Amino acid sequence: MKPIVAIIGRPNVGKSTFFNRVTRTRDAIVDDLPGVTRDRNYGDVRWDGIEFTLVDTGGFIGGDEDDFAPHIRFQIHQAIEDSDVVILALDGKGGVSPFDTEIVKTLREVRKPVFYAVNKIDGIEQEKNLYEFYALGIENPYPVSAAHGYGVRDFLDDLVAEFPESVSDAPPDMTRLAVVGKPNVGKSSLINRISGEERLIVSDVPGTTRDAIDSVIEMSGKSYLFIDTAGIRRKGKVSEKLEKFSVIKALRSLDRCDVALIVVDAEQGVTEQDITVAGYAYERKCACIFLLNKWDIIEKDSRTAKKYQDRLREEAKFLNFAPIITISALTGLRVPKIFRVADEVYSQYIKRVGTGSLNKILEQAMERNEPSRHKGKRIKFYYATQVSVRPPTFVCFVNYPDAVHFSYKRYLINQIREETGLDKTPLRIIFRERSGRMKFDKKPKRKSKSKSKSKSKSKK
Repeated sequence: MKPIVAIIGRPNVGKSTFFNRVTRTRDAIVDDLPGVTRDRNYGDVRWDGIEFTLVDTGGFIGGDEDDFAPHIRFQIHQAIEDSDVVILALDGKGGVSPFDTEIVKTLREVRKPVFYAVNKIDGIEQEKNLYEFYALGIENPYPVSAAHGYGVRDFLDDLVAEFPESVSDAPPDMTRLAVVGKPNVGKSSLINRISGEERLIVSDVPGTTRDAIDSVIEMSGKSYLFIDTAGIRRKGKVSEKLEKFSVIKALRSLDRCDVALIVVDAEQGVTEQDITVAGYAYERKCACIFLLNKWDIIEKDSRTAKKYQDRLREEAKFLNFAPIITISALTGLRVPKIFRVADEVYSQYIKRVGTGSLNKILEQAMERNEPSRHKGKRIKFYYATQVSVRPPTFVCFVNYPDAVHFSYKRYLINQIREETGLDKTPLRIIFRERSGRMKFDKKPKRKSKSKSKSKSKSKK
């Protein structure tokens, strides 16, 4: 499970610039996924071989000068509570602000590592601006420049050294299922129905589940770890620019799970926020199952289920492999089917394909449909192999990896799905450069002694 690092601070201190610098992205707001555009407020980082999730939050505002100030403060306090490490960004040019004093006072009560990054320090000659911040009672302020990168490497070295050790939370043979979705779609009710007892608090108030709650449930002699999560709030209920980290718990759960159960309120229909949740699961490379809940109260005919499924397929094209089940957590309608489908999805999620079979599939696929040329030259595929599972990931060695069109990549993935039966799991193909064709079975020819002797005689 990746550590969660939250960046907090007052407005305009450079939090988003710092976020972009560390995550190596250009824009902290927008992220494009196939078939979906959504606000981006987090990024995955790898530093010194250690992975963590960095979360950008709204600017801290004291008092109630702004209509959204109470919401921002609430979200920041939640981010501090939910994260493993906190970064307070300070303005090295603007100096100490009363808001900074208020935030530091709050952070003194936090029992987790807190790092103080004084931004806009562009060089050693500007480090004299640090002295003012010692008045806040800060022992070790870090001089950094989010814009130019000064001091960021040293800061990240110390940051990752403070991460808590990751602990495995389930036996390797136990399938881990994360129940995710927007608030009030029936996530806790579903787990209660499955467990057969009021193991979790069930409420109609969005946000009742304040933390991830794990439940180990046995079904037909097999154990499953169910991870309940806080619902992802709709942006319109707060502000499009303020929903900066309400997904922290969901992200944490998705990092821990094998299969994400994406619960959708069938009564409300497929909403933008449902697709956003699906986007988070897709980005975390989870196997997924859509659960259309509250099916018992839907007025339906023989075509209703297909209409819902077609709408979901259209809105979430990037998860077109994910099974869809219509259920009712209240009545138990088709709830047992979740386990059967989850077993099937998980078996595909961890399946390996032999190198010989894989290369035969790709060879036949390319005979049927050759890749387009690159600057007049053929794109040659030399060989492929599976390098990992969860999800099945394949590496193809080609002469021009960057020239392979995304549509041809999708074609190859579909061919692998069709030939291997991996139709319910995400698949990944990575193209790597190879300058020459590999020869697997052919051994280098040895010169016969008779030929070598005749050549030596002719030379004489």
